[in-house]
Formats: sequence, structure tokens, C-alpha cells
Amino acid sequence: MAPDGLALLIATAELRAGVARLARRIDRDYADTGLVLVCLLKGAVIFASDLLRELRVEVRRVEYIRASSYGGGTESSGNVRIEGTPAAEQIAGEHVLLVDDIADTGHTGAAVMEYIRGLGPASLRYCALLDKPERRAAAVQCDYVGFTIPNHFVVGYGMDRDERYRGLPAVYYFPQG
Repeated sequence: MAPDGLALLIATAELRAGVARLARRIDRDYADTGLVLVCLLKGAVIFASDLLRELRVEVRRVEYIRASSYGGGTESSGNVRIEGTPAAEQIAGEHVLLVDDIADTGHTGAAVMEYIRGLGPASLRYCALLDKPERRAAAVQCDYVGFTIPNHFVVGYGMDRDERYRGLPAVYYFPQG
């Protein structure tokens, strides 16, 4: 039984398999260069950790960046706050993979990608565990996607609603009344 009336969207075993598939694709693409993994906090931390453990390619460094456009609600405000950014010398000239929990409206991903591009990476790609393309309002290209999902507000596996549900081992959604 799912907690608090939540409905299961992606089970734990399915998440593991999806992360492993992504890791194999990333391994192929970065085999000759290695990469710097940049985790978008807070929601992507569990996904990024699992992905890091699955990768066989050289990960030169793991960096973190914090960005938010939700505040306490369930809809993106469109105004992205970026803080806790890596130093330019940690990104310049490196092959960078930005790891995000969900590509929803695209506002956060687009803003963070633009910020990182300004630090002068050799290359920059975007990896999202979940993608909701029907919600896209900002132009952001997902290079790697674990799962394409319908328009549900999701929690678990690092994703939250007002800081709750991050520790759930699967991805759940709030069914409509």
C-alpha cells in the first residue's frame, strides 16, 4: 500500500533498471573523455548517487548546484533561483553532465544549462530521470531520459512535496480526487 493515498508510478526495480540503462548509454558517450557530473539539488541527489554507482566511465569530479522554481507549491513559478554553484575552474574545459530529477516545464533545466555554459565546459549534456514533455514551457534538450511520464506531480526517490516523501524508494503520484 502506498503511503498517504499516493499511487505508484515507477517501482523500485524499474527505477534500478532504468538507471542502469542510462549509465550504459552515458558510458558509451563519455568513454574517451570522462566527465564531471553536476547534480541538481535537492531532488536529483538519490538518482545522481545511483547513477554514479552504475557508471563505469571515469567521473573526474562530482559537483552540486541548487536551483528551484517551485517554492512550496506543485507548479513551477517560472522564476529560477540558482545558488551553491561550482567554481568556474571546476567546469571550464571539462565534459559536463547535468543530472536532474525531472524535466517538467524546463525552466530550471534551461536556466542551469545556461549558467553552466557560461563557465566554459568542453561539452554539456542534460540527463533527467523523468521527463514530462507535454508540460515543456522552456526550450531544454534532454540528452538522456530515464522515463517519460504523464502530467502528474510526483514524489519519492528524492523528489518531494514541501520536503516530504523524498525517502520513498519508488516514484509515486497524487491521484486526482
